[in-house]
Amino acid sequence: MKSQQHRKNDDEKLSWVSLSLFGAGCTLGTGFFLGTSLAIHWAGISVLILLVLAAAGTYFVFGALAQMTADDPKEGAFRTYAGEAFGPWAGFGSGWMYWFSEMLIMGSSLTALGLFSQFWFPKFPLWAFVAIYAAIGLFIAALGAKGLTKTENILAVIKLAATVAFIAIAGAACLGWLPVKVTPEQLKNEWFPHGGKGVWTGFIYAFFAFAGIEVMGLMAANLKEPKDAVKSGRVMLLSVSTLYVIAIALILLLVPSVQLTPDESPLVKAMATIGFTVVVHILNGILIIAGFSTMVASLYAITSMLVKLAEDGDAPKLFTKTWGKKDMPLQALCCTAAGLVLSTLMALWMPKSLFEYVTTAGSLVLMYTWLLICITYIKKMKPVKWNRIKVWIAIVLIVAAVAGTAMEKASRTGLLASVGLLVFLGIITYVVHKVRGSKPPQSAPSKP
Repeated sequence: MKSQQHRKNDDEKLSWVSLSLFGAGCTLGTGFFLGTSLAIHWAGISVLILLVLAAAGTYFVFGALAQMTADDPKEGAFRTYAGEAFGPWAGFGSGWMYWFSEMLIMGSSLTALGLFSQFWFPKFPLWAFVAIYAAIGLFIAALGAKGLTKTENILAVIKLAATVAFIAIAGAACLGWLPVKVTPEQLKNEWFPHGGKGVWTGFIYAFFAFAGIEVMGLMAANLKEPKDAVKSGRVMLLSVSTLYVIAIALILLLVPSVQLTPDESPLVKAMATIGFTVVVHILNGILIIAGFSTMVASLYAITSMLVKLAEDGDAPKLFTKTWGKKDMPLQALCCTAAGLVLSTLMALWMPKSLFEYVTTAGSLVLMYTWLLICITYIKKMKPVKWNRIKVWIAIVLIVAAVAGTAMEKASRTGLLASVGLLVFLGIITYVVHKVRGSKPPQSAPSKP
């Protein structure tokens, strides 16, 4: 989160293994532990194919971002590269697009953490849980890259261990070593329970399970060897994708997809089917860890983005001011905190259905950021044929997943809201750059 003028010491740099673990911590969150229930509900067994396709698309997107980082490591990552490829307006628009998308999602993340905690303490006020998690998250984000990496790596190990443990227990149940409450006659999971339309609708939730790679991309500039960014992403995504597919396959062997709801983790449902009440409580704790981990990573990312926007003249200069030995960007953190409070109040006060539209819109805008990464890569790097084909495959898969949200009423409203937000940000971008005129990028020089 330090300004780019402040060079980081060698001991603050990341190894590719550490970045892989950090990426797993950012990615392995509520999108998998909770959100995949919707993917399974809509797509049935074919969700396994969707996960593989989403993993491939995600890998191609991160590969593009990693190659740009290896070629020219800079803080600000995709936002900086977009500005260089298309002009200052792209840097301004993409930075604020990312900031707003994460802010819209943040309120629902904090509310979910509070609801998970109320599973154990039902009488404790929801707002108090939200406030506690928000305060701890902001404190960790304020520690900077080094403190965040250590925290994320610890939480990543916990989440990975929990997922492997789930696979071991569920696998034992599927092999008949443990009693299962659901009989084969009750299971009856289908490949296409809602037809092709249902598969298309569920595609976007497979992509949401991999949200977080853009934070990993922002941290890639801190690598000891920037060229290792590609290897780091490859190892992380291959590991996480394998765990996803195996875990969901086992869930489908234990739980009827019609019993899965958006409010309950499919992993928790599977453990309840086996009758492991203790494991249900453990998984609830993992849900809290997963949600908190991804929230903290996002808080750090959007605060870093705000600092970089200010350095390039796309946000008030006061956000570049730092405080203390750790060069903490206090004003930028306060701005993030204010956005966090507003997003949380929306989550607590708005009607549930209306806020779901807002959250869906924020998640879709994040997918638009992925599309921008792909387009920037093509423009900036002029890749060879095979790399260009991979990026176009990613673009087609993401566009297909986003278009699938039009198939269902609730997500369709979220899609329209995301388009509205995109248009709004586009107008703001146009007006700002029309007023101040086209100025050359003020980015600091790239690191040697």
